[in-house]
Amino acid sequence: MFGTLSYKTQKNIIIVSFLLVPLALLLLFTYYPALKLVMFSFTDWDGYSPEKPWAGLANYREVFTNPDIFGVFAHNFAYFFMGIVQNIIAIYFAVILNSRLRGRNFFRLLLFLPYIMNAVAVAFMFGYVFDTTQGSLNLFLQSIGLSKLGETSWLGTAGLVNYSLASTGLWRFMGYNMVIYIAALQAIPRDMYEAAKIDGAGAMQTFWRITLPNMKPVIQLNLFLTVTGALEVFDLPFVLTKGGPAGASQTYVQRVMETAFAYNHYGLASAMSIILLMFVIIVVGLQQFVLSRGGSGK
Repeated sequence: MFGTLSYKTQKNIIIVSFLLVPLALLLLFTYYPALKLVMFSFTDWDGYSPEKPWAGLANYREVFTNPDIFGVFAHNFAYFFMGIVQNIIAIYFAVILNSRLRGRNFFRLLLFLPYIMNAVAVAFMFGYVFDTTQGSLNLFLQSIGLSKLGETSWLGTAGLVNYSLASTGLWRFMGYNMVIYIAALQAIPRDMYEAAKIDGAGAMQTFWRITLPNMKPVIQLNLFLTVTGALEVFDLPFVLTKGGPAGASQTYVQRVMETAFAYNHYGLASAMSIILLMFVIIVVGLQQFVLSRGGSGK
């Protein structure tokens, strides 16, 4: 059959044949569910009834006008803030461990190990760390003379709980970001550093003028992951606090899950999911615009 076809046509047929299976899987498991999610967001579906009453924009109005729903986004700010700190620390360790430091591979492995640990296991482990009476953090603070601070309820105080949970994410993901930054540093030509050294540039000048500009695409990638991760946090507060105390640590994704599976408001939960997607797109778009504008102004 292929003998009568030109080489270009045969090549195109083979390419399309190889693409059909992954494309079909992508349509079936990604775009079709996304389309159904959009459709459900305009209904008042309870999740199991065959009837799906049309609700129009009522679900979207409910999300934006109900502070108990949209206000939960404020709890995610702690994860965003700690994510920025996490990237700064990761760059610091990447620069140090990219040098000729003795035992650097051991320290790289040591800092990367938390990332490969199971998220639920990490959550339970830090549950013991943050325990008010017998937690290792409070016992350590008391042992160094900070008795007042050593009585803090890290997971039971509304103003602290989100930052305590976010610090767990910092501990777990910092090593992953560090490895990515080390790879970016190793891709920078050594000739640039040698030329800067000949010109008399100091360590800080080299870092600001050579290292950071060449790492910019990787920093953008990690910031993208940081923003999306901060907006989609679920596992840590779900395991450690169940959203407490009094909903102070409940994240937006937790509220979506609760709306769908606890209260059977699948239509409202679908609308909340679409809004989260739009919010991620807007925030990431603004981030890319600001970073690109900063780069073009040089």
